[in-house]
Amino acid sequence: MPCTWRPVMRVSVDPDRCCSSGQCVAAVPEVFDQSEDDGVVLLIQPLPPAELQSAVRTAAGICPGRAISVQEL
Repeated sequence: MPCTWRPVMRVSVDPDRCCSSGQCVAAVPEVFDQSEDDGVVLLIQPLPPAELQSAVRTAAGICPGRAISVQEL
């Protein structure tokens, strides 16, 4: 049986806008991480599963640098 799962959201980050607050990591550690060198956001899952999408939208909204973009597919 073929897989019928389709992503409904794509997440991207702009590391140049990141101010390393870590709020995104605290909100959704399954999707975001921070560089150990400078604390800049690292994207782990650009296509998060449905159960994390609300939290990803919240993380994008609370990002002080507005470094997180959410694209609805």
